[in-house]
Amino acid sequence: MGAQRAKGALRVKSVEQSIRDTEAPEHRLRKDLSAIDLTVFGIGVIIGTGIFVLTGRVARDLAGPAVALSFVAAGIVCALAALCYAEFASTVPVAGSAYTFSFATLGEFPAWIIGWDLLLEMALAAAVVAVGWSGYLTSLLGSLGITLPSAIAGEGSAFNLPAALIVLILTAVLVAGIKLSSRVNLTIVTIKIAVVLLVIFAGLFFINGANYTPFIPPAKPTPAVEGLAAPLIQVLFGVTPVAFGLFGVFGAAAIVFFAYIGFDIVATAAEETRNPQRDLPIGIIASLAICTVLYVAVSLVVVGMQPYSQLSESAPLADAFKAVGQTWAASLISIGAIAGLTTVVMILMLGQSRVLFAMSRDNLLPRGLAKVHPRFGTPHRITIMMGVIVAVLAGLVPLSTIAELVNIGTLFAFVVVSIAVVILRRTRPDLPRSFRTPLVPLVPILSVLACVYLMINLPVETWIRFVVWMIVGVLVYVGYGYRHSRLAETSPDGRQGVGPA
Repeated sequence: MGAQRAKGALRVKSVEQSIRDTEAPEHRLRKDLSAIDLTVFGIGVIIGTGIFVLTGRVARDLAGPAVALSFVAAGIVCALAALCYAEFASTVPVAGSAYTFSFATLGEFPAWIIGWDLLLEMALAAAVVAVGWSGYLTSLLGSLGITLPSAIAGEGSAFNLPAALIVLILTAVLVAGIKLSSRVNLTIVTIKIAVVLLVIFAGLFFINGANYTPFIPPAKPTPAVEGLAAPLIQVLFGVTPVAFGLFGVFGAAAIVFFAYIGFDIVATAAEETRNPQRDLPIGIIASLAICTVLYVAVSLVVVGMQPYSQLSESAPLADAFKAVGQTWAASLISIGAIAGLTTVVMILMLGQSRVLFAMSRDNLLPRGLAKVHPRFGTPHRITIMMGVIVAVLAGLVPLSTIAELVNIGTLFAFVVVSIAVVILRRTRPDLPRSFRTPLVPLVPILSVLACVYLMINLPVETWIRFVVWMIVGVLVYVGYGYRHSRLAETSPDGRQGVGPA
């Protein structure tokens, strides 16, 4: 009996069935997005907390001026995974991203685990980024002489009202339609890129070459990597936990990886894309390439403007300009940060709702949640439900360092997608692929190895939290998903729903 249950948990949903499900009238999403829309979506969510906040923290505590190399390392890992995502997204243009890809190759239970993993990544990240948005807004208003009551704004507030309100406003935008969301995103992304370019070109005039020496500071023990905060790789191999040096560069890469999260969310909009076979690979790869260039340039400028040991943790870009007497630029950067974090929250919630939409359509979550609004063509029930949950979290959760927890979930999803590309090539060589990952299986293997290496550079405490969340996910699947699955209804033996060999 146990073997039968295990077999059922690995039942595969064929690519053809996944695509057919998108045509059901009650679950059909409106196709309004182009390659440009997808690229802008990617940039909108990629450029945000990572560059506006994390740059200062990792440069000061882990990598020094070599934080630029950390961004390059993280970008290379993402590029390898992006090539795998691009093939899948063009072959299986269905909402759900890594969840859907896993269901078509590895089976139902691995797909559930990935979906549960993505829920953690996007919901928690959206809530905490909203808190960061509130902090920038409070600071900007304070500089204008407007002080919000501490009880309703700021990290020590009883309920962070601005953070909750921005989540609810963006929820309404997402319910109103994917095209409206893309137009709002385009406007805000334009402002955000202008501010990033301002940092790069204005900052060039205030660079002090002495700040780049030493470029890779010598390794040394530091409280930032003690105890459970120590990277797992250093604990596993009995290395005394250190920051800076090469260990520091890669430890920083595992954290600034947060700055790249977003290109995978482009794949969650597959069903709302006019020509997914062509547009999805363009959107994924173009957004990643543009952001990598901007990140490396910004990090080099900021560590050149101010000694890395003096960089601010909360607002490194704005404070670097304040340090050289350019308060006008600092104010503009704060405005850009507010705009940047707005799009991050919106697109994280967009991706989250599409993953849950796909899981509900498969009955792994209540199917009623997968209803599409008859006028707006969006999954309004899931969007509203998650909007309320994220708003409550944003109002109650203090701003803390959760980048590592989000990163480990995303890297885990990248590992699964990279493996799944190789499996689908072997099991379904007949599928039309408008984009093919080059050098298979070499590129997927390199992607897996690179992602695992970054994962073991994350702190021990992050691994503990991740394992606990996964255990909860297994219990939910056993208690609900396994028995209610659509595939279980038609194929209790696990043999139906498998695509042709």
